[in-house]
Amino acid sequence: MADALGRRHRAFGLIVAVLVLLADQISKWLIMGPLALPQRGLIPIMPFFDLRWVENYGISMGFLVAGSNAERWILVGLTSAIAIGVIVWLWREPARIDVAALGLVLGGAVGNIADRTRLGYVADFLDPHIGDWHPFLVFNVADAAITIGVVILVARALFARESRDGSENIDAV
Repeated sequence: MADALGRRHRAFGLIVAVLVLLADQISKWLIMGPLALPQRGLIPIMPFFDLRWVENYGISMGFLVAGSNAERWILVGLTSAIAIGVIVWLWREPARIDVAALGLVLGGAVGNIADRTRLGYVADFLDPHIGDWHPFLVFNVADAAITIGVVILVARALFARESRDGSENIDAV
């Protein structure tokens, strides 16, 4: 019975990853195709949110910028290795919420790997702001999914406590 539960958890995590990947790639297709954001550069949506075209040649907030084709493929290899690590973790993880979080991270990672492989950069376009203050870097659906997944994993690592019977309880803070 535990094996059947494990298969359902793994399937759930992979479904989450596929849904994130699809949402990410469809949003990028819309941005690059019908909305022609690369040509337009900026589309104001609301006083606090714009679509802004950014070609991100780095990873994680623009760090480790790939300045050459060889560095690009090194980043693809590095991020692919991380994605494989996430798959292994997802496969072994018994907690459904952690499996969902890992699915978010995996789907986002694969979406950005697909961009870097196909385009040579990651397409970023979501730009929340307050007036002229931009508290966040421009990001995409994959980045948002990765961030949400990591926040869930960190919060659970900090606040989830295992009871004596092996079940988990979340301590209120």
